Parts: sequence; C-alpha cells; structure tokens
Amino acid sequence: MSIVTLTMNPAIDIAASAEHIRPTDKIRCAAPRFDPGGGGINVARTIGALGEPVTAVFPAGGPSGALLEQLVADADVPARPVRVAGATRESLAVTDTGTGEQFRFVFPGPRLTAPEVHRCLAELERAAAGARLVVASGSLPPGVPDDFYQTVSDLLADLNIGFVLDASGAPLRAMRRGVRVLKPSVRELGEYVGHPLPDSETRLAAVREVIAAGVAEAVVLSLGVEGALVATADGEEWFAPVEVVVRSGIGAGDAMVGGLCVGLVRGYALGDAVRLGLASAAAALETPGTRPGHPARIMERFRAAARARV
Repeated sequence: MSIVTLTMNPAIDIAASAEHIRPTDKIRCAAPRFDPGGGGINVARTIGALGEPVTAVFPAGGPSGALLEQLVADADVPARPVRVAGATRESLAVTDTGTGEQFRFVFPGPRLTAPEVHRCLAELERAAAGARLVVASGSLPPGVPDDFYQTVSDLLADLNIGFVLDASGAPLRAMRRGVRVLKPSVRELGEYVGHPLPDSETRLAAVREVIAAGVAEAVVLSLGVEGALVATADGEEWFAPVEVVVRSGIGAGDAMVGGLCVGLVRGYALGDAVRLGLASAAAALETPGTRPGHPARIMERFRAAARARV
C-alpha cells in the first residue's frame, strides 16, 4: 500500500439538524447521518477518494466499535482494527437550520490498557511494511502516554518510512524529532510554543522555532479562512485560501492532511502538495457530515490553484 493512517481515538460521527436549538427544550432533530470518524480515518477517506491505496489502523471496541468497522468498510477504506475492551466513542454535531450555527459535542475515548497500546503499535508496524508514508492524526484516548507519537516517529525512522503528524496538546508538546511534515492549526501551534499567535510575525517565528528544534522537516500551518503557511529549513511560503460555501466544517482539516499526503506520495513539490491539501479541504467543506469532497471537484480546485501561481 502507499499510505497508512493511524487513529488512536476513533469515533462514530453523528450529524443531524434541527430547526432551533434552545436550552432545556427537547431538540427534535432530522434523521441522523453516521460516518466513521477520528482524524486518521477521515484522512484515509480523502486519500481513498483521490485514488491512492490506503490502510487505516485503529482500535475498536464494543458494539460501537463493530459499527465503526462496518462504516469504515462501507466507505471502501481497507482497515486493520485492533480489538480493545472499551467501547469506541461517539461524537455528535447538530446544525441549527435557522441560524446555520453548528453545535459539536465530543466525548472522550475508552481507556486503553498498556497491552492494548502495544498491540496498536505492533499492528501499525505490520501494516506499514512496504508503505511510503504513515500519517497519525487526532487525539490520544485515556491510558495512552503523551509521548506515544514520538514512539511512533522513532519506529518509523527505524523502518525508513516518512511520518506526517496532525496532533495537539500534550502529545504535540512531547514531540522531539522525526516528523517529515507537521500540520498544526494556529491554536495548536500556539499551545506548543506557549503563547498565542495573533499575527504573521508570531506565526513565522513559531514555525521557524519548530524547524530549528529539529522536530519536523516541514511545518504546514493551517490558517483556516486565511489559507496556510509552509516552512522548511530553506524558507517559508504563504498560501491563499480557497473560496467555498460551507455546508459542514467537520473534517476539513483532516481532508487537508489527506490531500497533502496524496501529493507527497505522487512526488509533488511540497507547495503543490499543500495546494492539493487546500483543494481537498475546500471540497470537504461543501459536503455534509465528514464526507470527503468529490474527487473531480478536488482536482478542479487544485488545477485552478496551480494555474493561479503561474
């Protein structure tokens, strides 16, 4: 396979809508949509939509874990689930159709035991044999040590496999080395360096700090509606946002990572890989729930971005 994704805290994403959302009252929702979720699984869905071979590794437990496995299979994503005792979590997003506001409720994942964490690492090592890239995305559930992603990075370095990471909080702060591409948001990078990043100057300083520390070869800083900032030891580049009408904001960051990874394994220059990531994120924003953008729409936006830079 070309790419392996790792999702240590997967979820079933439930999306619905209601005419009005008020406190205390019962909120009667439209029929829900169920999607397989969690950072790496969302990344894998975009990679698969763009036609690259991908395998998703994730723990799954309880009846909700069985449903997750079925939803991943229904999304045509090859999977290597790791059975765990705790039940896989669920996440809920409800859109108020009157205001367009979206309310998102995210629950903690099951507590994993040390043997379960070890089995996840072992399954990742088996799945990664022959892979060109491994991408880990999302939070860590209770029981998983903060330095878990650094352990993954060291494992992949021994296997000579590139590592793309999208993490936040303590797991991101625990990173010391070995990441090929790090993809934080402004908030996540601000937490990493220990202060807010309100403007271009502070953001440039922060990405340079990460590169200088040797944590990552490249940093792709997601700026949301402002586009992206990319930094390597050779310099930085700013990328304009893609205009889009938003239907759902869930999973757009993961779609960006998916497009970026596809560009990398196809041999694109980093800038073009980022453009494919931005096109993937924009197309995902146009779709309901966490569904990836349509491949034709992604490539249409990517080609337009490529023409614009000439």
